[in-house]
Amino acid sequence: MNHATNREHRADRDHRADRADHADRAEDRDPAPPPPGGILWSIAGDIRAVLMLPPALTLQVAHPAVGAGVDDYSVFRTDPWGRGERSVRSLLTWVYGGDEAVAEGRRLRALHRTIQGTDAHGRRYHALTPANYAWVHATGFPVYRHAQQYLGRPFTQAQERQLYAEWLQVGRILGIHDRDMPQTVEEFWPHYRRVLAEEIELTAVAAELTAADSPVPPPDRGPRLLRIPLRVLWPVLLPPLARFRRFVTIGLMPPEARAAIGLPWTAAQERRLRRFGRVVRTVVPLLPERLRYLPQARRARARYRAAGH
Repeated sequence: MNHATNREHRADRDHRADRADHADRAEDRDPAPPPPGGILWSIAGDIRAVLMLPPALTLQVAHPAVGAGVDDYSVFRTDPWGRGERSVRSLLTWVYGGDEAVAEGRRLRALHRTIQGTDAHGRRYHALTPANYAWVHATGFPVYRHAQQYLGRPFTQAQERQLYAEWLQVGRILGIHDRDMPQTVEEFWPHYRRVLAEEIELTAVAAELTAADSPVPPPDRGPRLLRIPLRVLWPVLLPPLARFRRFVTIGLMPPEARAAIGLPWTAAQERRLRRFGRVVRTVVPLLPERLRYLPQARRARARYRAAGH
């Protein structure tokens, strides 16, 4: 009996070792970006995704370590338009960049190697600590899922699973090991709720990103004929734009995340968001592709069709 039990233990141990070895070999290979025609291929480059970026970023920096890194190293205050443009370009490269996606992931990891310091609680942080780095990536999934209920058609359970699987693929491009991210939707939600309950707070950067009176310089890129009048009119345009940014940042954030950070949201605001969402999800699908998709996504989609797909 003992011999049989020992053989079973050895077989189980060998099986686990084989699985670990297989996983290590898989992670040594260059990861593949999400598939053309997948869910991210459809939504990541859609202009509606621009509205999802502020809540995702705010949820990221509500983690004290991430917030401290952004506070200490980011140029989001001095170069907000350039920072935003680079972030969007990087994100679209993960999804639509093909072979360039892996190179972009490596560039980002190299960029984060020197980001370290002390957070507001006096704790040491490093941007590439697996839990910190994975949290930054993980926030995109619940924000996409929640915002889609307002700006498009809510995902079915099958679509939600597919979206999460594709988001894991993006994580591998960014150098996130499978062991550092829940591998199924069922595993993700308890992990997500635990981080919200134990770690998330209204950090200084999260407060700044949701304030309606944060100073933002006028756009410094785009056609010169547009930049000049914007600079003149900016004192008048900024207050309503800042209020709208706060509105979509808080409204398109999942309610449980909003509550964890301590951001206010009223029933009247919810009704306004639903009205806004009805307009967006009615109008945007009617737009031609050249207006509906951001240029980087539009070019990738055109190349894919030209290749006969």
